[in-house]
Parts: sequence; C-alpha cells; structure tokens
Amino acid sequence: MQSEILRPVVVLIAWTLIMLLWMLATRMPAMKASGIDLSRLVGTKAADADKGLPRKVQWKAHNYNHLMEQPTLFYAVCGVIALSGTGDGANAWIAWAYVALRIAHSIWQATVNKVSMRFVLFLGSSLALAALTLHAAIAVF
Repeated sequence: MQSEILRPVVVLIAWTLIMLLWMLATRMPAMKASGIDLSRLVGTKAADADKGLPRKVQWKAHNYNHLMEQPTLFYAVCGVIALSGTGDGANAWIAWAYVALRIAHSIWQATVNKVSMRFVLFLGSSLALAALTLHAAIAVF
C-alpha cells in the first residue's frame, strides 16, 4: 500500500533536478562569458567559481547545494514514517508544507536572496522537519 507522504518526497526530488537544470542554464553561459574553460580546470571545486562568476549566477548553485543538505533528513524521516504506516493525514500535510517552504526558499534564494526572508523560510521548513521527526519517533518507539 502506498503512503501519501511519498508524494511530497518525489516532488522535492523533482524540484532539486529543476534547480540543477536552472543552475546549469545560468552557470555554463556565465562561465563561458567569464573566460572559464572547463577543459582546462584541474582539481578545482565548484566554490572556486564564486570568485569569477556574478553573484546572481552563484545563488542558484548555492541553493542546489542547500537542497543536498537538510532535505536528506527529510527524505530519511519520510521513509521512516512511510514504513511505520503513519504517512497519511497530518504527516503528509506537514511533508507538503516542508516541500512548499523549500521550493519557496529556492525561488527566493535564486532570485532575490534577501537573507532575512530566506531565514524565515528555512526556519519554517526546519519546524516542519522537527514535527515530522517527532511523529516518526512516536511511531517507532
């Protein structure tokens, strides 16, 4: 039987891939315009590009990196909730809230990037993650 909580998980994974494409669509032309030749780069890391690319281009890359961080906990806790059979109802709604807040965070960071609002969106998603974690703990202990 499918758990409803898996739907927001798939949506956040899809959103992460959209951010990857958006990052590449802006980063690659900016690298070319800045004279960065990928074929000549050896032993560098993505953060090194911060020195040579416009900030607005980097915002997409920074957000993509953020989607590799805290959301990993979201995926894990949703897996626990789904396996415990408690992935419907309130937990599914909280998971959707988490995903909506993370998508809003991505769009904000990639376009406006005013940190005070980014923090509000991050805090909201963190509270949703904490609630899911509490519910997972209740389900398995």
